[in-house]
Amino acid sequence: MAKKVVILDYGSGNLRSAERAVARVGADVEVTSDLGKAARADGLVVPGVGAYAACMAGIDGLGAAPAIAERVRAGAPVLGICVGMQIMFDSGEEHGVVTKGLGLAPGTVTRLQAPVVPHMGWNTVAWPEGSVLGAGLPADTRFFFVHSYASTVVDAQAEAGVRVATGVHGEPFVAAFETDVLRATQFHPEKSGDAGATLLANWLGTL
Repeated sequence: MAKKVVILDYGSGNLRSAERAVARVGADVEVTSDLGKAARADGLVVPGVGAYAACMAGIDGLGAAPAIAERVRAGAPVLGICVGMQIMFDSGEEHGVVTKGLGLAPGTVTRLQAPVVPHMGWNTVAWPEGSVLGAGLPADTRFFFVHSYASTVVDAQAEAGVRVATGVHGEPFVAAFETDVLRATQFHPEKSGDAGATLLANWLGTL
């Protein structure tokens, strides 16, 4: 029986492309803002595009923060994508304004220090040893990124049991991270072709 995956609709994200990509790897997918369904699903995807503050406003407006945190506490899998990954961190700073995040992973999201911003296009990812998301993917595999902000790697992540995959654009940044139940990518797996499909299938295998 196909695993049930909910893609959380809180007013931000490539909902339909994410829906198609997760369905492609064999899940039973529903896009919904129903927090009850989000709580009961085998897997929850939190997408996100645009500004950090706007995404958090959408999450707060829906009242979704406690539901996401409760899934993580209960050991129920969650996957964040792009800004949906960024809001999992403690906070984000844009244009001098700091917005509180969900605080489910240590770190702060700040503007990339690079000659060209945004970071847009294909880039490789260095996966940590034992990565679930990166399993079976060659080291030169490229994923599709579109972002101007990112979290940098901090010691507190390792201390909290967060396994970090890194990318480089001007400086090293967190391209993905994994805990036992919370996983997230800065890049867009739904726009990353076969590589993205492999990653999503790897995540589906954890449900």
